[in-house]
Amino acid sequence: MSEIKLVAETRTRFGKGAARKIRRDHKIPAVLYGHGTEPVHITLPGHDTMMALKSANALLEIEVDGTSQLALAKDVQRDPIKPVIEHVDLVVVRRGEKVTVDVQIHTEGEAAVDTVVTVESQTVQLEVAATNIPQNVVVSVEGLAAGTQIHASALELPEGAELGSDPELLVVNITQQITAEALESELAEAEAEAGIEHDESDEQAAEAQAAEGEGDETAPEGDAG
Repeated sequence: MSEIKLVAETRTRFGKGAARKIRRDHKIPAVLYGHGTEPVHITLPGHDTMMALKSANALLEIEVDGTSQLALAKDVQRDPIKPVIEHVDLVVVRRGEKVTVDVQIHTEGEAAVDTVVTVESQTVQLEVAATNIPQNVVVSVEGLAAGTQIHASALELPEGAELGSDPELLVVNITQQITAEALESELAEAEAEAGIEHDESDEQAAEAQAAEGEGDETAPEGDAG
């Protein structure tokens, strides 16, 4: 993954009021820290930063006062309602070092007929080079039968990556697709266990009403006389 360059400005005013003013100017307050350096409070360009952070684990080149540092977004605080980033924590990384990141699982292919593919874990933790973070881990389910389970230990990892998650973590589970009859039977059993009873007269009335409605639709129109 190539670096995305963002030109930042140093920030000297803090607090909620200052942060609101920064966001009104279509910028984003942030802090840059790591590798034993003192935290640097900065302001990022709003649009460019939002576009950059659409990609998970985006490697950012942050330029501040003419000096550039590589960084990863450690924490992104978003507005719960509006599509706005309120604050970003950035951690400094170095070329050649390994970092621990959560990488998205992506399935490809078609499993056997009448099966359901469930991604039990949307991400898996990897230790990878900071400058070589994969966008996803691909899992092929092509032709796999019901009952197949793929654990983290069975994943084909990108070159140079090491598994950070528990090897026994269930990532993909393939099950038999349930039929309509089986689903109805399970629902009836669940209702019986819960003590839910249906009034037979109500059911008969509903069926009669449905039949009457069908009859009204097919009956010929009367003579207007």
